[in-house]
Amino acid sequence: MRKKVFTFVCGVVFIFILAISLNWFTPPSGIVQANITLLVSAAASLQDALQEIQPFFQQTQSNIKVNYNFGASGALQQQTEQGAPADIFFSAATRQMDALQAKNLILADTRRNLLTNRLVLIVPSNSRLNINSFRQLTDNNIKRIAVGEFRSVPVGQYSEELFNNLGILMQVKPKLVLGNNVRNVLAAVESGNADAGIVYATDVMLSNRVRVVATAPEDLHSPIVYPIAVVSSSKNPESAKQYIQFLSNQQAISVFKKYGFGVAT
Repeated sequence: MRKKVFTFVCGVVFIFILAISLNWFTPPSGIVQANITLLVSAAASLQDALQEIQPFFQQTQSNIKVNYNFGASGALQQQTEQGAPADIFFSAATRQMDALQAKNLILADTRRNLLTNRLVLIVPSNSRLNINSFRQLTDNNIKRIAVGEFRSVPVGQYSEELFNNLGILMQVKPKLVLGNNVRNVLAAVESGNADAGIVYATDVMLSNRVRVVATAPEDLHSPIVYPIAVVSSSKNPESAKQYIQFLSNQQAISVFKKYGFGVAT
């Protein structure tokens, strides 16, 4: 009897080993899909909204974890070009997305314009400056103006266009304090290290230490559009597509609107 049991057990073990070696055994689909982690390279202005949306996404896709790399869109673009890992690129301007697409570093068929924003002029909430227009930035009593760096920070790109279209770039240039992302620009004005600054309308909603004194006419700068796409080198492109699709649903859009974003049409 013992010999029969031993022989049976040996037979089962042999068949199991043979099945694995011949790929007969396939783990359940839930196991195959477990422990997927997506890395989203996203503009700094999106940080609070995306972090609030994250738990809603994970309620629907519990097997997908999302990590974020927030920064200036230009810096994130350069990181992607240099081979830094990322599954999704979410930019605050089309210029950076266009550059990646030209080099086939994103999956073009996954690209979509998701959000919009507005450009505003802010001062510290306790400021005594009598200012209500961008043209007044040339006034002598305004010594320091915080803006994003023109080449790599989209809010700086839009600010430069605004200054050029107003014909005041050369007058304000000596006053400029350059930030490497929009949150640094906001912080400079909050702390009083700048008399004024140019940020997105969404950033002002995060602070009670600044106030808006003017909103830029939209015909004085390029449209502020936030495109998103899957990065070509992503190891989980299907999961990345699911994440992008979720950001377009009503639950996510309501969070974006809460933070002041518009919806791209």
